[in-house]
Parts: sequence; structure tokens; C-alpha cells
Amino acid sequence: MHATYAERGLRILGFPCNQFGKQEPGTEANIKEFAKSYNAEFDLFSKIDVNGEGAHPLWKWMKEQPKGKGTLGK
Repeated sequence: MHATYAERGLRILGFPCNQFGKQEPGTEANIKEFAKSYNAEFDLFSKIDVNGEGAHPLWKWMKEQPKGKGTLGK
């Protein structure tokens, strides 16, 4: 998707999280190396929580937005 639409302004933001089936158990360095091995060209941010008390503020905000009526994409 990135390769196809990056020229048109698409930005993919990767936020590693270990809260979904323990898919990201490694350190940030491990995750970065893994992404690099696949020639990932998207922006990769620090490992965060997206659920619960410790959820990152960005994800808390996104979850509060009404479906189809938020400001994302405008």
C-alpha cells in the first residue's frame, strides 16, 4: 500500500503493540530490525499500549471519535 500510494501523500504510521495476541513481544530494537528486514518504508514509532489505563493518548483520542464523523482524513 505504501509503495502504491506514497506519491499521492499516503503516510503509514506503525505503532508496535503487544496487546493483540502478543504479536510484538520484542524490544523496540528487535521490532525495528524486523521491519527493516522487510524493507519497510513507513514511519515506525515506539512500542505503545492502545488499550486500557496505559493506552497512548493518541489512541485514546482516536477511539473517542465518532465513527465516520471524526477529523481524520480531512
